[in-house]
Amino acid sequence: MTQHHTFPARPDYFTFPNGEKAPLPFSRAEYDRRLAGLRAQMAAQGIDAAILTSMHGVAYYSGFLYCAFGRPYACVVTQERSVTISANIDGGQPWRHSADENIVYTDWRRDNYWRAVAEAAGNPARVGIEGDHLTLAQSAKLAAFIGAESVDIAPATMQQRMIKSPEEIALIREGARIADHGGAAIRDAIRAGTREIDVAMAGRDAMELEIARSHPESEIRDSWVWFQSGLNTDGAHNPVTTRALQQGDILSLNTFPMISAYYTALERTLWLGEPDPASLKIWEANVAAHELGLSLIQTGATCAGICAEINDFFAARDLLQYRSFGYGHSFGILSHYYGREAGLELREDIDTVLTPGMVVSMEPMLTLPKGTPGAGGYREHDIVVLTEDGAENITGFPYGPAHNVIA
Repeated sequence: MTQHHTFPARPDYFTFPNGEKAPLPFSRAEYDRRLAGLRAQMAAQGIDAAILTSMHGVAYYSGFLYCAFGRPYACVVTQERSVTISANIDGGQPWRHSADENIVYTDWRRDNYWRAVAEAAGNPARVGIEGDHLTLAQSAKLAAFIGAESVDIAPATMQQRMIKSPEEIALIREGARIADHGGAAIRDAIRAGTREIDVAMAGRDAMELEIARSHPESEIRDSWVWFQSGLNTDGAHNPVTTRALQQGDILSLNTFPMISAYYTALERTLWLGEPDPASLKIWEANVAAHELGLSLIQTGATCAGICAEINDFFAARDLLQYRSFGYGHSFGILSHYYGREAGLELREDIDTVLTPGMVVSMEPMLTLPKGTPGAGGYREHDIVVLTEDGAENITGFPYGPAHNVIA
């Protein structure tokens, strides 16, 4: 006969302030500023509690960047409280890295996550959600456990994230510096016979070591490099391969240091040996478009307006059909698997006016298919900070054939 044991009651959720609070990426005043902005939006829309579920939403208001691994997380904000909701598997780390409160939910009983969320939210009549992140399944749980009217606050929170504070801009400057540092390590590692993965690792290791040196209290995670060669340059986000570099290859250098979830990037076209005349012509055209785009990034310009002028430039050279994507985007808490400030992308359908405090890239890319003269993917990428005094390019790594032909 099977013997069944009786265990003491296990909690649905609890608090676990284990150790001391960790240093966060920003000051207490910075998190207070962000929460004040959110609470003002909530008051304007009659929202009693905001239930933020995305990695970027949670991290922006609390400092805690979660690792989901199939589990849900949240930051619940009311006019009185700001509470991160985390899984028991993470122990006390979420509390240590949250600016304010934290509640840990257990997996003893299904839906303990929503019981913890409900406790933090109180009894709201109207809740704010991130409509671009909350799934249909979790929306049904929200209705069952909270039972409140829901309002999409993702557009408002995105608008808030688009304007960077001085503290954010200081961190982004550091990221740009470290991206350049990784780019230099990559350039030094390029030689015929070396694999893409070997070059990529050289850049990633250089950046992580520099982050560890200059930001020792930051979370060291998620920095990466995409280094592509030959045919593999045709997409901006193509993964690294084990292909060995060959003399005559077009190369694409892409470094992405991540300091406490803040994304920066450096992207450059290079050539191993002298490019042929057709390739050189395309490369020089893309560099000229890049320089035009940089000159257009100014306070008062619109995303769509900048895009239109670069489109005209490429069309006049019969190259517009080779354009791959929009000409730039915002920076902040984002990565290749979380975050996006879609309202600040340099595309035809975005009418946002550039203002001081915004940080945008300029990154034209042309992709010519195999068999076409000049075949390959050409891309340059700089980061521009808009200030009260104008626009400042904070990327230092040189671009173009004069600098990036590797003998």
